[in-house]
Amino acid sequence: MKQKSLIQFCALIIGFSGFVIMVATLFPIFAYEWEYASKYPALLDPLVDAQTGSLKVGVKDLTKASNWVEDKSSYQFKSTVQTYFALSIPKLGIVNARVAIGSEDLADSLIQYPGTALPGKIGNTVIFGHSILPQYFDPKNYLSIFSTLPKLEKGDEIYVFYDSVTYKYQVESMFEVKPTDIQILEQSKHSSYVTLVTCTPPGHPLKPKRLIVRAKLVPFDI
Repeated sequence: MKQKSLIQFCALIIGFSGFVIMVATLFPIFAYEWEYASKYPALLDPLVDAQTGSLKVGVKDLTKASNWVEDKSSYQFKSTVQTYFALSIPKLGIVNARVAIGSEDLADSLIQYPGTALPGKIGNTVIFGHSILPQYFDPKNYLSIFSTLPKLEKGDEIYVFYDSVTYKYQVESMFEVKPTDIQILEQSKHSSYVTLVTCTPPGHPLKPKRLIVRAKLVPFDI
């Protein structure tokens, strides 16, 4: 009788533990939909001018930046010559995160989309970063580095250190797109922007969208 009661008690504990794990996994996804889905417009906000470990889904490895867009155009992520610059987001505790040019491994660094403008130059510097469930956010782990990106708001600051110069950007807009919407790569002809891209909701394994954070260069004080 005691043995049966012990087995039932252990089964109850295991069942309860499984329920807690399931809630802990799903809650951030539903919480995001509840808190942020209405905050970010689903329509694309294009640039017009100066005044405006491995995670696989199906056969796609989402730690590879080349799998994040449907149209890879003629650009190649991998290059025999790789260079790096640094990105900091004070509000999120991200300090001097490495951004790679000529690579696609999101487990090793943030990735600049090939063919987009270099920091500080006229155009649009597009940077991809991986995200997982926000409770596992670690600003030094590139698999989770953009997990708290939804916490950014208009006016928040982003710093990019490139070619011995620190560039300051301010967030202008945040919105969501489908993976097929490649207009996020659009280049401005009048000003300098940085665009941060990550999967959203963070940790969603099946039908992730893309959260876009677009920031504009703040002119240097003279």
